[in-house]
Amino acid sequence: MKYEFDQIIPRRHTNSYKWDSASSDQVLPLWVADMDFRTAPAIISALERRVQHGIFGYVRVPKAYYDAIRGWFARRHDWSLEKEWILYTSGVVPAVSAVIKALTEPGDSVVVQPPVYNCFYSSIRNNGCRIVTNPLKYEDQTYRIDFEDLEQKTADPSVKLLLLCNPHNPVGRVWSPEELIRIGEICQRHQVRVISDEIHGELAFPEHPYTPFASLSPEHLWNSVTCVSPSKAFNIAGLQIAQIIARDATLRQKIDRAININEVCDVNPFGVEATIAAYNESEAWLDQLIAYIQANYTYLRDFFQQFLPTIPVINLEGTYLVWTDCRTLGLTSDELQTQLLNKTGLWLNSGTLYGSEGEGFMRWNIACPRSTLQDALHRFRFFVNTLTPSV
Repeated sequence: MKYEFDQIIPRRHTNSYKWDSASSDQVLPLWVADMDFRTAPAIISALERRVQHGIFGYVRVPKAYYDAIRGWFARRHDWSLEKEWILYTSGVVPAVSAVIKALTEPGDSVVVQPPVYNCFYSSIRNNGCRIVTNPLKYEDQTYRIDFEDLEQKTADPSVKLLLLCNPHNPVGRVWSPEELIRIGEICQRHQVRVISDEIHGELAFPEHPYTPFASLSPEHLWNSVTCVSPSKAFNIAGLQIAQIIARDATLRQKIDRAININEVCDVNPFGVEATIAAYNESEAWLDQLIAYIQANYTYLRDFFQQFLPTIPVINLEGTYLVWTDCRTLGLTSDELQTQLLNKTGLWLNSGTLYGSEGEGFMRWNIACPRSTLQDALHRFRFFVNTLTPSV
């Protein structure tokens, strides 16, 4: 079956955070990380059946939920999970926050690899911990891990955790098994546990397959906690559900307690039904989605090469978030975001949202119909030409 991703589905006046936060209907939002595609038909059907029942009380999470998760990771990623390893919660950000609470004391340090997802910073600070940065190295339109610096940072006894983004938001790297193994070895050497946010894992491109960090070895499994969700890949973020995977039972008990302390221990019936339908019935839809997103990236990259050659597009290996190097425009990221919005209605994310290392960069959400992306690109080109007519 062929699925439709070119269809424009109006989202204004649906209480969409992405579309209805704008002050004008002329704004084109390519910022918040949700997609403008209707989700997989199997998920919609499952939700319709649940709605028809007509009663929406507290949900008891069934065995079918765990079976769907276990089946997906075994089939798709060759990773065998046990039901007991899986905890549910309302989202990956609450999951990360709960894990930090469970595994640290106020004053401990947590390593991040900027430029990186902005909620990492708040999750660390909200738990009274100190942020230690292991900045990624930018070269040849891609990012690499500075392993020497990581070794030095994790050697500090105050460092208890590394917060890994796999695949990485916003720079679009899908870390290779070799890179993940080296990260794991460094962290084991210094008794630093890895929290791996893998919410974008299902959106890796075929040439750069996603590897769950914990699947690489028993040592990686025992020294890590993995946070996953179908929310990004299947466009169901509003259904508020995620999974925390932890092999160590003692660790899992601490995390479960933290989930309850943070009061994110309940999920809703729609998230449960959507997860089951996503993992059991929607793989073909996801494969076609990934192909469409990859074609959108190719279109954007070619557009920049033809019309905006002085602005590098960072190589994208997965996710639907494109990182562009706009430093030649001579504006700060915040200035660029504001002026773009005011002059053209195009709403992108400022690079400094992801740390000072993002200065001069912008993040694009390209999970939209091709015509929407074309509109955004023409607005951006128009804006750049008002700054540098020769470009």
